[in-house]
Amino acid sequence: MISVEEARARILARFAPLPTEYVPLLEAVGQVLSEDVVATFNIPPMANTSMDGYAVRAADTVGATSATPRTLRVIGYLAAGGTFDGAVGPGEAVRIMTGAPIPDGADAVVPFEETDEEEQRVRWQETSRDSVRIDVAAGPRANIREVAEDVRTGEVVLPKGTVLGVAQVGVLGSLGLDRAPVHRRPRVAVLSTGDELLRPGEPLTPGKIYDANAFSLAAAVRACGGIPHVLDVARDTVEALTARIHEALEDADLLITSAGVSRGDFDVVKEVLAREGEVGFWTVRMRPGKPLAFGTFQANGRVVPHLGLPGNPVSALMTFELFGRAALYAMLGNPDGWLRPIVRARAAERIRSGDGRRFYARAIVRFDGNGYVASLTGPQGSGVLTSMALANGYAICPEGVDAIEAGEQCDVILLDEALAAHR
Repeated sequence: MISVEEARARILARFAPLPTEYVPLLEAVGQVLSEDVVATFNIPPMANTSMDGYAVRAADTVGATSATPRTLRVIGYLAAGGTFDGAVGPGEAVRIMTGAPIPDGADAVVPFEETDEEEQRVRWQETSRDSVRIDVAAGPRANIREVAEDVRTGEVVLPKGTVLGVAQVGVLGSLGLDRAPVHRRPRVAVLSTGDELLRPGEPLTPGKIYDANAFSLAAAVRACGGIPHVLDVARDTVEALTARIHEALEDADLLITSAGVSRGDFDVVKEVLAREGEVGFWTVRMRPGKPLAFGTFQANGRVVPHLGLPGNPVSALMTFELFGRAALYAMLGNPDGWLRPIVRARAAERIRSGDGRRFYARAIVRFDGNGYVASLTGPQGSGVLTSMALANGYAICPEGVDAIEAGEQCDVILLDEALAAHR
């Protein structure tokens, strides 16, 4: 058997970021820049006002107070996007709106709140006026956004590898970009095998069960940023499984299968996987999810990695959590994106591994004011899918440890990142 870390390292050695594609900004959230974004102009490109008010010469406001105000002649009005042809001279002001360029001659902006603007509006109900009373002195460059205050021409604004969030998309828009250069989202084919499986929505008949794995794994792929393609169930014949694999490989960047990798599984699955590609069948020192297959297929001149997960639904999701997520984030250009917060928590009850393998117990984690507490979700069998649905963390019983006793500390992987705020 190999360790979780060795298995993950072997898998990740076969993955690299996917090529660049240019996607509309609103589709780029969560994706990773594949190249540096360099500014081609200054932001802001001109000095502009950060406040609604009056553009003035600071020297004309020296000593201004509400008791000893200064009165300036208003010579014009300037809105954002506009221009002013003249210049502000001694004793003059231009009424100006946020974002408008600072007119020649002005070196400060006095906000409306520091003038008689509001009382004059109430009195005359109009915005045009001949003069303005200044009640507060303005320092040089007051309330002015300077040229290149945010971004300078030639500057690397967002480096390659940046995960695009809301603010980063805004920055791209401010640079005039309508598309973002990102690593292409991986296309992932998801295939379940087994004569006993039915698609959800079909009538349930004796001896059959519904295929939960394909949909839970596809949902997990999508949650990572991948594009899942759920294939029809492959029946337990050489012909059926071969056909499904060929279908999957047409345009997939990764093939994920579930079932057919355990020692007791139907031999046709191993036979076809081994014949069609280079697949290794591993046992990993973990529970749930000891059996794992990994390898590659050749298709249309491409090498397509294959990750073979166990058939039990909890085992399938847990092995995807520990190996599949890392592979997807590597293709997305975000090699650390799969990592989740890990905290120390007090076990509320006994957590038993039983056989010395590392045990990932499905847990309900809470913060009680003194620290984290982890309680089991209930039965921990590898077929109890509700244990995954109820969990907001995985409590880890380390290798070589039979059990963590109630009250003892253990590592817990947090699925709810909001809980990590208590760290």
